[in-house]
Amino acid sequence: MKTGLTYDDVLLVPQYSGVRSRSEVKLHSELAEFIKLDLPIVASPMDTVSECKMANRLSQLGGTAIIHRYNTITEQTTIVASLPDQVKVGAAVGVSGDYLDRALSLYEAGADFLCVDVAHGHHILMKEALTALRKILPSRFHLMAGNVATLEGFNDLADWGADSVRCNIGGGSICTTRIQTGHGVPGLETIFECAKSDRDTKIIADGGIKTAGDIVKALAAGADFVMLGSLLAGTDESPGETFTGNCGELRKVYRGMASSTAQQDWRGKVASQEGVSSSVPYKGPVATVINELVTGIRSGLSYSGARTIKELQLKAKWLKQTNAGIIESSDHVRLIK
Repeated sequence: MKTGLTYDDVLLVPQYSGVRSRSEVKLHSELAEFIKLDLPIVASPMDTVSECKMANRLSQLGGTAIIHRYNTITEQTTIVASLPDQVKVGAAVGVSGDYLDRALSLYEAGADFLCVDVAHGHHILMKEALTALRKILPSRFHLMAGNVATLEGFNDLADWGADSVRCNIGGGSICTTRIQTGHGVPGLETIFECAKSDRDTKIIADGGIKTAGDIVKALAAGADFVMLGSLLAGTDESPGETFTGNCGELRKVYRGMASSTAQQDWRGKVASQEGVSSSVPYKGPVATVINELVTGIRSGLSYSGARTIKELQLKAKWLKQTNAGIIESSDHVRLIK
């Protein structure tokens, strides 16, 4: 039986570095020929993460966002159309119902790419959806799809027409797929596996990323971008009102789109419950979160002596750590007496 590695199971080995300053490290990554970004960060298509404010600000900071699909076609299209011409933004669609009408409306509104967004992407409905979308959209228009957890799934989605693939199933902070279904692959293991592909398709590491260090590991393992949900939730730019928690602290709602409350809100019924609804501490401006992450990511590349993501992927050396090593790697000042 194969062993699957999580982000906590491994470390990158520090190497000789000629990087004199973090400012030498460049984090640009190319999603498509016409979608070149300064940061390898994509905001997840969730209704407590990505709407107009997040897309606009994240684009200014160098990343991009995907406007969620948990609304009407008119509502989603209006968000996309309201963004300035220079903002690079994606928009999500499903694989059934009026998804083709939604896709055309979003394309005409100015979406730079579409994300075919389902929990289990290695599926016949995904194959049919990608085939249909390729027939109605320009050949060079970028299609992201997912999610998948295996190399086979990644290759199939690439062959069906996806230009980039979201990789990970069940690793998100508010996702319960692995508990409810018993299926999944640890997040970092998924990236290692999908990086073996010979397809010219971008890898989006999606789920299980908790820190800047996890982002560095995902990129080193082969990801071109990381998709963030919980790390961006709770900011000024995330949808939803700020409220006062039981202990007087400020908080904002953060929920999985497969949670019962989210399903009830956007489609009026609850099917398989593979997510939870919760809240996170209020974090202030998203720029503060991004700047802290970028500082850590740049430091991470410099520890491997890398100035770019591609160089990091070529130089990365890995070490599997024991459970004691995981404890040692964490903030353990509380253990000091």
